[in-house]
Amino acid sequence: MTTEASPGRALHLDDYAAVVGQPEVDEIRAIAHYLRGKRVQMVNSTAVGGGVAEILARLIPLMEEVGVPTRWEVMTGGSEFFAVTKAFHNALHGAPYDGVKEWFDEFLATNEENQRRIKLDADYVVIHDPQPVAMIRSRGVPRNHWIWRCHIDLSQPNPDVWSFLRPFVERYDASLFSSPEFTQGLSIPQYQFAPTIDPLADKNKELEPEYVQSVFDRFGIDTKRPIVTQISRFDRLKDPVGVIKAYQIVRKYADCQLVLAGGSASDDPEGNAVLLEAREAAGNDPDIHLLNLPPWSYLEINALQRGSTIMVQKSLREGFGLTVTEALWKKKPVIAGAVGGILLQVLHKITGMLVHSVEGCAYQIRYLLANPEMAKRMGENGHEHVKENFLLTANLKRYLILFSILSRSTKG
Repeated sequence: MTTEASPGRALHLDDYAAVVGQPEVDEIRAIAHYLRGKRVQMVNSTAVGGGVAEILARLIPLMEEVGVPTRWEVMTGGSEFFAVTKAFHNALHGAPYDGVKEWFDEFLATNEENQRRIKLDADYVVIHDPQPVAMIRSRGVPRNHWIWRCHIDLSQPNPDVWSFLRPFVERYDASLFSSPEFTQGLSIPQYQFAPTIDPLADKNKELEPEYVQSVFDRFGIDTKRPIVTQISRFDRLKDPVGVIKAYQIVRKYADCQLVLAGGSASDDPEGNAVLLEAREAAGNDPDIHLLNLPPWSYLEINALQRGSTIMVQKSLREGFGLTVTEALWKKKPVIAGAVGGILLQVLHKITGMLVHSVEGCAYQIRYLLANPEMAKRMGENGHEHVKENFLLTANLKRYLILFSILSRSTKG
């Protein structure tokens, strides 16, 4: 399927000048001038849910506006395929893997079906993550440029899965990773591409205090008491059960409430099971709020972040963690797992606190609850850090520069 950006008033590049400055906007237009008329195709595995879909929904309209026509193609697959790719996803993050040959066959067959369905003939084809990586086989004479964008933590991949995927990756012209730690000594150029958020999107724009309060009222959360919140899909690598355990330690010493809000992506079959695990860990505690939100709950997520006292992202592995970026943008102190792309965002004791365990997470929650001035200073530092490094306009500019670089060479 070909998908469109999320609904709402169409934003223009000039709208971002108030956030990043007019010189930045002018520079983007100048770079794009040399690519005018070049076509781009972005391919991933889900139209809704997860950071990749959110990024593409906001990026593509701006690519179109600056004169670089861009289509977003979403690969299709059955439940068996997405069960296999979820196992690949976990294995690439270093989890045990006990797959069989038939899993590789299913992966290749689904990629082949999508190769036949989607004609990938743009000047620049950007394939996102492992699910569609084998679609490179549809490349004919290399007149166009293919780029593999890896959004996950690839620092310690399972050797069986990576040895299967790597030959496909090395047929691309370039690879993009969120952190230098994820690079793999490939035979093709590797570039660092940090994910970004849209500061003007419903999920990140300023909200009226009355609306924020209405969201908390709707979910029965008391805004007069401290609120600790983690926003992320229900995934074991996000460790929602670990967050609950940390909260249970904190409650022995300090009054607070816990909010775990998120959902699942259409290409993640484990979400419901993880949600059930979290509910079991929460028990009957009325101060633990588990919110299974639909993927279009942008305003509600924005409100939950703005109204919370402390944001947590206790990931065990993390490609980047856009929920961290969102929280920092809203000037919230963040306590996060010291893993993956989070390390690019949470600078310990400057923009937030990094932790390695349930007990460490509990300690830092207690510390920030007891030191609100420190928490406020971290939030302000985090906002400036995001403004300088992780906004949508920076992502747009990086892609345009990369396309310009690739246009000067053709892989033989």
